[in-house]
Amino acid sequence: MTDAPFRVQPALDDDNRFFWTAGREGVLRMARCSQCRHWIHPPAPYCSECGGRDVAPSDLGGRGTVWSYTVNHHSWDGGTEPYVIVLVELDEQPGLRLTSNLVGCDPDQVTIGMPVRVTFEERDDIWYPLFEPAGST
Repeated sequence: MTDAPFRVQPALDDDNRFFWTAGREGVLRMARCSQCRHWIHPPAPYCSECGGRDVAPSDLGGRGTVWSYTVNHHSWDGGTEPYVIVLVELDEQPGLRLTSNLVGCDPDQVTIGMPVRVTFEERDDIWYPLFEPAGST
């Protein structure tokens, strides 16, 4: 038995592989429109902002703020509780949000607006983007 929490294994395909494997390089990567520069997540073959079809993976800075969160106190898989589920708004674009887990922080210390940075957890060559408090660095 492992102490690592259960993670759903995503089905990799040509449209999302870049997102799930970019952590190997230590970066958060999402699709971006080359015409209007709008970030697109989840990945799509067209831009939801301008309708452009020239969309390609691009690296983000990996920083953002906690837009919302919940603390889960119920064990769904026999794992460690409590744990924090966060909705992080990334610095690159208002409204660009990613649902993840917050690690390295006591659940009682989480606040809306808390600065966070991406970190990664690797399992079977899938790099799950998680977030940790950014502190002053």
